[in-house]
Amino acid sequence: MRAKGAGVVIDTNVWISGLLTKAGPPAQLTRQVVSAAQPVFSRDTFAELADRLWRPKFDRYVAMEVRKRLLSDLESIARWVDVPAATAAHAFCRDASDDKFIHAALAAGAQWLVTGDSDLLVLSESLLPLGLTVLTPAEALAIPELAPAA
Repeated sequence: MRAKGAGVVIDTNVWISGLLTKAGPPAQLTRQVVSAAQPVFSRDTFAELADRLWRPKFDRYVAMEVRKRLLSDLESIARWVDVPAATAAHAFCRDASDDKFIHAALAAGAQWLVTGDSDLLVLSESLLPLGLTVLTPAEALAIPELAPAA
């Protein structure tokens, strides 16, 4: 594990969008977090990303070796968190499968959760008192700590 930059939880949809399109906010944001901040994962958030990346529907878009390398690289540079049972028991989202991203962010004390998922984005105001800001990739790129160097 490396200690650098702010911890950021990135939803699976943003990682995949960034991998599939080399330009655009998801790709820019994921590259920036890897280089200047620190991606945060729990066992559950990483398992979801791995599960999605192994799906055959991605075979025609991204070589298996590229997907393996991404997961290996993320596994080695990530800030790993264990989610306390009390945090894991708390429901935040109308889609319970999205709670794992909020749980990881809270367990890590991360300031930002970056997603394209409307079920998480609608929680932005309600999570602010917990110190967590939910942003789209484009919004996250406007934050000085996450913005690419000019």
